Amino acid sequence: MAVAGERMAAEIAEQPAVFDAIVARRADLAAVAERLMAPRPRFALLAARGSSDHAALYTKYLIEVLLELPAGLVSPSTTTLYGAEPDLTGVLYVTVSQSGGSPDLVEATKAARRLGALTVAVTNTPGSPLAEVAEHAVHLGAGEERAVAATKTYTATLLTTYLLVDAARGGSGEAAAGLGELAAATLDGSAAAVSAAAARYRDIERVVTTGRGYSSATAAEAALKLAETSYLGARAYSGADLLHGPVAAIDAGTGVVAVTSKGHGGEAMRDVVAAVADRGAEVLAVGSAAGEMPASARIDVPATAEEVAPIIEVLPLQRLALELSLARGGDPDRPRGLSKVTRTR
Repeated sequence: MAVAGERMAAEIAEQPAVFDAIVARRADLAAVAERLMAPRPRFALLAARGSSDHAALYTKYLIEVLLELPAGLVSPSTTTLYGAEPDLTGVLYVTVSQSGGSPDLVEATKAARRLGALTVAVTNTPGSPLAEVAEHAVHLGAGEERAVAATKTYTATLLTTYLLVDAARGGSGEAAAGLGELAAATLDGSAAAVSAAAARYRDIERVVTTGRGYSSATAAEAALKLAETSYLGARAYSGADLLHGPVAAIDAGTGVVAVTSKGHGGEAMRDVVAAVADRGAEVLAVGSAAGEMPASARIDVPATAEEVAPIIEVLPLQRLALELSLARGGDPDRPRGLSKVTRTR
């Protein structure tokens, strides 16, 4: 008989080994990066859905900050529903899809290549329809993902795109060295704090997640995981946007998950955390700067270079989604109405 959450728990635990395997393939990724950057693209566009969209947001930050290249997130429906045909000559078009089977992403990528873009698919499924239509394909190598809620493929995408972008700027991947060991330490070291946070949030129905910079992607992914596994009303905001209006809806009945790792993004979150704490919210700070925040509870994460922090800081949030779902009587391996591939146009 299946045990509730066993698939999600197992795949969360696999991530340190997945990281080690990806880092070991850094030379292969660097070779792909060289081919992608040879024509020196005018700018980059990223297309994705769901968790992959959050990975694309992280990649957008990497491209803009580390390569100083303009980057944007694509709306696939402009092509698939409205038939738009923009001039994509000289554009790097990156499609991120764990399954490689979403019809709209396949169609949008195929159109982008026809319209002049240099296309690359980042997917966990070799030979998938997406990998077939893109000019270049990068395989995540995370192994089969059987849980509905993406965990290891999400972080594998983050690490893979980091190594691609770092290689494109001439880096050596130094910031990624040892991430497998650090991930194992994070999962082990945060276990008690995660369980305590799940107990605190068990009866809450409304959650806001927030972060700045690279960690904006972590906040978005955390909201999705909490919504799809525990059926919470979860919404993600940039810390800057949160203070420009939505903070008015925060009160003592709101749980706030603030992602606060050391670096520019975490420093910018100090005023945000203080503002929501002043409104009586149940604030959970997660990250390597969590101990510096005026929060109700904290989950500390080992410090890393800021550009790779999202690969580590999301791990306890995945575990929180798992434990909270179980505490509320759910089964995150069997969320209602969900499947692994979203078939949209």
